[in-house]
Parts: sequence; C-alpha cells; structure tokens
Amino acid sequence: MLDIRTPRLQRLYQDWHAWRGERAFPSRRDFDPVDLGYILGKLSLVSVLYEPLRFRYRVHATELAERLGFDLTGKELDALPDRTHRAAVREHFVAVVEHRAPEVRRRDRQRANGRAWRYEALVLPLSGNGETIDMLISAVEFT
Repeated sequence: MLDIRTPRLQRLYQDWHAWRGERAFPSRRDFDPVDLGYILGKLSLVSVLYEPLRFRYRVHATELAERLGFDLTGKELDALPDRTHRAAVREHFVAVVEHRAPEVRRRDRQRANGRAWRYEALVLPLSGNGETIDMLISAVEFT
C-alpha cells in the first residue's frame, strides 16, 4: 500500500484499483472523467511514448497550469521550462513505467519568485492492451 496522505489522492488510488479489477492495469476506457469531479482540476492524462521513452500531456491539470503560468496540454514534458521541476516529474513518470506500479511523491518546490509549494503527486499507470503502459494519470494535491 502506498503512503498517500491527502484524501483526494487516496480516493483516486482506490478508484484505480476498482477500475483494474483482476488486471495489472486499468485502461482509459474503464473510467469516465465526469466521475472524477472530486479531483478534475488537479488531474493530468499523459500519453507514454516509446523509442525513446517520452511523455505527452493529453490533458494538463488546470490548477497546475494556473500555478505554473502555462498549459502543457498537447505538449511533451520536455516543454516544461523549469529544468529542475521537469527532471523531477520525468523521474516520477519513468519510475511508474519501469516499476509497472503507481508511485506517490511529496515535494517542496521553491519557485523563482520565492514562493514555496508543498505538494503530493500520485502517478497511476494505464494500459489499453493490459500489458504495455500507454498512459499515466497524474494528480497533484497542494498542501
């Protein structure tokens, strides 16, 4: 069991388990975003692309886009201008793909303007064919 501290991320993790049933991973077809209203503005859907491994945002969380000042929807993770933050996000995404399991991380991030962010991030794998991870659900809860 993951050490998830925020209630909405705990609920998302429980939903992910319900969607997958006996399978290793649920697929994107297993849920309707309407059912995720409790976390929708904090949720990103990320395509996993291979050879080389990279990540493209299908939907970038609106709350995160507002805090960052730009929207990554339709863009690859490499478009994230902050190299330190980009490296941390990439490492989190890669860990989920390589370990083939959900991962939670907590971070304190100092912004260039001096504002500090403390947040918990949960990344969950999805697979359309039950084997290859082809999408990630990423959710961030600011604390």
